[in-house]
Amino acid sequence: MKHPSLPMQPEALDAPAARTIGLVDVNNFYVSCERVFRPKLRDRPVVVLSNNDGCVISRSAEAKILGVAMGAPWFQIKKFAEQEGISVFSSNYALYADMSARVMTILRQFSPAQEIYSIDESFLDLTEFKQRDLTHYAQQLRQTVLQGTGLPVCVGIAGSKTLAKLANHRAKRDTALNGVCNFNAMTTVDVDQAMREIAINHVWGIGRNLARQMQDSDLMQQAPILTAYDLKMSNAATMRKRFSVVLEKTVRELNGTACLALEQLRAPQQQILSTRSFGHTVRELQQLQEAVTLLTTRAGEKLRQRQMYAGSVYVYIRTSPFRDAGQQYDNGHNVVLLTPTNSSMRLVEAAFKALAQIYRPGYDYMKAGVSLGALTTTQGQQQDMFDTSDTHDKSVRLMQTIDDINQKMGRATIKLASEGVQKYKQAEIKQPWRMRQEMMSPRYTTDWDELLQVN
Repeated sequence: MKHPSLPMQPEALDAPAARTIGLVDVNNFYVSCERVFRPKLRDRPVVVLSNNDGCVISRSAEAKILGVAMGAPWFQIKKFAEQEGISVFSSNYALYADMSARVMTILRQFSPAQEIYSIDESFLDLTEFKQRDLTHYAQQLRQTVLQGTGLPVCVGIAGSKTLAKLANHRAKRDTALNGVCNFNAMTTVDVDQAMREIAINHVWGIGRNLARQMQDSDLMQQAPILTAYDLKMSNAATMRKRFSVVLEKTVRELNGTACLALEQLRAPQQQILSTRSFGHTVRELQQLQEAVTLLTTRAGEKLRQRQMYAGSVYVYIRTSPFRDAGQQYDNGHNVVLLTPTNSSMRLVEAAFKALAQIYRPGYDYMKAGVSLGALTTTQGQQQDMFDTSDTHDKSVRLMQTIDDINQKMGRATIKLASEGVQKYKQAEIKQPWRMRQEMMSPRYTTDWDELLQVN
């Protein structure tokens, strides 16, 4: 593979790290996706909401300055958002997933090894380029992604994944770095100073509870660990004994020893989960069946993408946990399949059997979930002696045809009848179990009917 040209790097003051890892992260990913197709939103406060327009899950820098907190409930800040002219969007997952795929495809040009860590983050192995000017290389990468997708990214470079995460954190917050922070091109003194300025809760893998424990000097029986530098200077063996082997690896990674390999091939999943909180409560069994059909078919799509088969289908339903105790209900049931399958029709049939076992009339249900378990590959699939190969082959071809059409023409172009229709003819209302997405932008890149129009 031919990589973009790399100018030579001036000699660093310290010896180069054994490995060189880059972390590329899209800035405010959901918000940035919305801005690509609405340039007028640049430099304006923007937020994106979670499922059912519940709470804030992405904020522009301008919204942060206004004091909009991550996780803030929409109903609490709605009036404030209107007063401050904040643009608000419902989550548009089809758009975000497609934009993510485009970014990851571009990033593959810049490294022989890539780990897609999340929808907006990717680790790149840059070890073979460590004698080059990687700061300049990272700037080339940023420009290529921006030209190809319109999305801004920051790049952190270091000798381990944990340090690369910290370098990326610094690249986002120090505008003088122009989006790239290369710890491997800095002296140890400068890196340590940068780590002193990063709070412990910003270290990769340090959650809120663990950070709170480490900041408690009485609990630690030593000086509190407040910054990334404090953790770096701690004793790795003591951290393992007091907390876990994971934290020991974190300490070693902060000292430049790469303990975490790039995961180019992820281990096979043990289950595929599909859940949904409803836009409005539902009572009728038919409405729950429609929701369960959608969840099961979505899980079936993921199953076929991974070329796997499911041996069991688990369904659960629940009411709102905030209702009175007498109005709460939560239950689930598992159906074991005689023969593992990835046919949506057979999976939905099993899901309906599970739902029939747990449905109780008179309750206002707020959430449902479907989990496909006992997953196996094609090689591990054991056929039913009464299921002819002809029947099996027809099912495979049918699912492949449906997937191809939906991929080309848009999701749910073809769907199972048991999913119902968007509107009930009598009431002319939207299916109550569907998510509230009252402020969702068009699916510009995945739906023919919603392509961007230029007048």
